Amino acid sequence: MSIPAFKLPPLRQSPPIADSPDRRHLHRSSFRNSQNINPNNSLESDTASWTSSIAHHCKNGRLSKAILQFNRMRTSEVEPNHITFITLLSGCAHHPSQGSSLGPSIHGYARKIRLDVANVKVGTALIDMYSKIGEIGSARLIFDHMGARNKVSWNTMINGYMRNGRFGDAVKLFDKMPERDAVSWTVLIDGFVKKGKFEEALGWFQEMQLAGADPDFVTIVSVLSAVANIGTLGLGLWLHRFVSKREFRDNIRVHNSLIDMYCRCGCVEFARQVFDTMPEQSLVSWNSIIVGLACNAYAEEALRYFHLMQKSGFDLDGVSFTGALTACSHTGLVEEGLKLFAAMTRVHKIKPRIEHYGCIVDLYSRAGRLRDAMRVVEGMPMKPNEVVFGSLLAACRASGDVDLAETVMDYIRETDPDGHFNYVLLSNIYAATGSWGGAGKVRRKMKDHGLQKQPGVSLIEINCAIHEFVAGDRSHFDSENIHKMLQLLSHEIRYEPELLEDFH
Repeated sequence: MSIPAFKLPPLRQSPPIADSPDRRHLHRSSFRNSQNINPNNSLESDTASWTSSIAHHCKNGRLSKAILQFNRMRTSEVEPNHITFITLLSGCAHHPSQGSSLGPSIHGYARKIRLDVANVKVGTALIDMYSKIGEIGSARLIFDHMGARNKVSWNTMINGYMRNGRFGDAVKLFDKMPERDAVSWTVLIDGFVKKGKFEEALGWFQEMQLAGADPDFVTIVSVLSAVANIGTLGLGLWLHRFVSKREFRDNIRVHNSLIDMYCRCGCVEFARQVFDTMPEQSLVSWNSIIVGLACNAYAEEALRYFHLMQKSGFDLDGVSFTGALTACSHTGLVEEGLKLFAAMTRVHKIKPRIEHYGCIVDLYSRAGRLRDAMRVVEGMPMKPNEVVFGSLLAACRASGDVDLAETVMDYIRETDPDGHFNYVLLSNIYAATGSWGGAGKVRRKMKDHGLQKQPGVSLIEINCAIHEFVAGDRSHFDSENIHKMLQLLSHEIRYEPELLEDFH
């Protein structure tokens, strides 16, 4: 595959950054053989045995039983150590609904024996726990009062800020770090990606390159996700070149992200080449290529990969069927789609989700079978969402079926009374059929309810940078020249009826 070059910061070749001893310690499994441990036997005095039993309960989400074991450990006069507290706090962090009440109690006991901020690993686990249960202020208090901090502590606190939407605080803390590693940069970049701030994420990736820091595969996966979401294909191609020169070029997660990025940027052929040249594919790989092909109107190819996936011995899941059903919808294969939907439930025992019902509604709608589509909507075991209604209303507009559109709007008013999108669609349906009175009535209803049509947005990529244009907005830095060019084009493009005579 030939991939063009792009002028970005030079690529640096250096060995990957290994996890720090603290990180390896925090991720070390303490659950081995815990099922066979009975803390009531001769091992009762062994702290490690009790801790392993507690870890087994935490791993399986049984925090109340873990706390019960912890209390029995204390009554047995066995002293917990820092690993015991890290285990309990990690359990609370991974199950925040329970951890929000249990975590502070565990902290209280750790503080009682002076093990909370004195031990850097316990302090870091406390920061992580408080961040994940939404008490970011408590997390910062722990951070500020720690006797010593390492890079893991700093990274955890920054990650906590990002998780809780405190971007300014995260950046300020990042700027104060005495020493950064790839994880530090990735925490910031990935945090922006997860909160949908993709341009900020790409900006920080460029800062990372300029700082001479080496991204790891986690960084690349996050950046590719940002590229996929805003369509900066130029940067995506550069990243592919970057990956091909690194030690993680065969990493399956990176390949899956490349497939997703290329599909979402419309470069289906590149996505297919990445998939076909992978050393091995995973379930995510198959699903990514099937869904990507289907969404880009390569329906026959999507179905071919779907059937090839089954022959390769992979178990299909809900995402696989979403891709296949989407492909059937785009090619008008109604009966094939209905057979797949039936097989999903009866043969593969997969419970349909709202996206599967949405595919069937779209399948019927595109085929012009609007009444069948409406029956699916009425029989859904969950409330239809705006995507389901949008498919049906779009079909009503194409067929000019005003009566059905009005029926659909009755459902919409019950499920999404504040949504503007479907009101606009209904107004357009009235207008398309010449019912200007109906269109005006819908617009007045929108005005009465304070609903406004969202302005249109256009994006264009130039030299790996995305430029956004909003209808009626003149905030772009080159707005004056752009509008001058538009006026020039408008002047050049004239409607001249005599030119049309040649086509009659």
